[in-house]
Amino acid sequence: MQLFAPSRLALAAALLLASPLAAQKVSEEQAVATATAALEAAPVFDGHNDAPGQLRSRENNQINAFDFTDTMDEHDHVGGDDGAMHTDLNRLKKGKVGAQFWSVYVPHNANEAAAVQQTIEQIDVTKRLIARNPDTMRYALTADEVETAMRDGKIASLLGMEGGYSIGSNLGVLRQFHAMGARYMTLTHNSNIPWADSATDAPKHDGLTDFGKDVVREMNRLGMLVDLSHVSEATMMDALDVATAPVIFSHSGARAVTAHPRNVPDSVLKRLPANGGVVMVVALPRFINEKVRQWDARRAGVIAQARVEHLGNPDAAANAVAAWVAANPEPKSVIGDVADHIDHIRAVAGVEHIGIGGDYDGMPIGPVGMEDVSGYPALFTELARRGYSQAELEMIASRNALRVMRAAEAYAAQVASEPPIETLINPPAKPE
Repeated sequence: MQLFAPSRLALAAALLLASPLAAQKVSEEQAVATATAALEAAPVFDGHNDAPGQLRSRENNQINAFDFTDTMDEHDHVGGDDGAMHTDLNRLKKGKVGAQFWSVYVPHNANEAAAVQQTIEQIDVTKRLIARNPDTMRYALTADEVETAMRDGKIASLLGMEGGYSIGSNLGVLRQFHAMGARYMTLTHNSNIPWADSATDAPKHDGLTDFGKDVVREMNRLGMLVDLSHVSEATMMDALDVATAPVIFSHSGARAVTAHPRNVPDSVLKRLPANGGVVMVVALPRFINEKVRQWDARRAGVIAQARVEHLGNPDAAANAVAAWVAANPEPKSVIGDVADHIDHIRAVAGVEHIGIGGDYDGMPIGPVGMEDVSGYPALFTELARRGYSQAELEMIASRNALRVMRAAEAYAAQVASEPPIETLINPPAKPE
């Protein structure tokens, strides 16, 4: 379905002369000035941050004494010395982050009722975190509210669910999460669920089941963004077949650049212009650097071998793995790796289909120079060095994400009179 081609054609003419593919060499001074101006006009709208999960693991969601202004020293917190978080209000400001989807993620749980409760708890703690910091954060539900918050110098704060098991295979629960403020849902996490296949699990459904397709339809009806990070290629394709509003990838890279199954293949990128969706490019090293991905795979093999060789002796197994890591240090990912993924998505789908979704506090550490949320200006400076114009940088920073939100809201308004979908994943048997 060619949903948004006209807007792309209109943008093409405006961006033609600014194409980085044909750009002249940009001085460092010009690059810094262009990136600074872009982020001043359009602060970063980050698609995925796992700080709420850190509040659960470190603080047991007890945050009345938690200071989000500076989380560099965690010694005095409930979780003990787990190392500094990637995110706090000081570094968000330094990183020019003007809007943030906070991930209300809970680990995959086959007991879906427990996952529902845990997700409610994560929504609660995230809303309380926002309310505790009114001078810097503002809860937002719509694109207009995001823009107003950014104009007022606040960090617009939205809720994104990660993992469809959180709705308990029930569309009524999905609707109530939307009513609680969730504005996107990632259809799976790392494992398959009863109605959708994950990118990192053995295929079970060949994409979406019929119920899964109705989940996408109901999310579109509600105006809730369908997030295809973490899902299999078949699930991506099924979702695009069904979607009547733009999709997002809240934190993914390009598979042609780094062959991780979590990344988006070109077959899907080529369909984004017709859908209008956006890939919010991730910073997690093994997703964006092929050498890191290969090292991570080899390390997994070493761990498996050590467990077998030292069966019943976990200390010896751990020592064997540590010795291998000492002899084979992990390669470093750098800012240019993130930019390479942006370059590729631009070449295949177009600059209007790129956003930012760092995945901070959901990974050990970001690339060199982008170790935490303060590093976004360095990324935009690198893109400016590569010839991206200020207009293009503004699109990547937040204008594309806002366009997608508005399109989802507009579709929901258009179909507001339609009744809720009432499909049951396992309809009860009718009495004979």
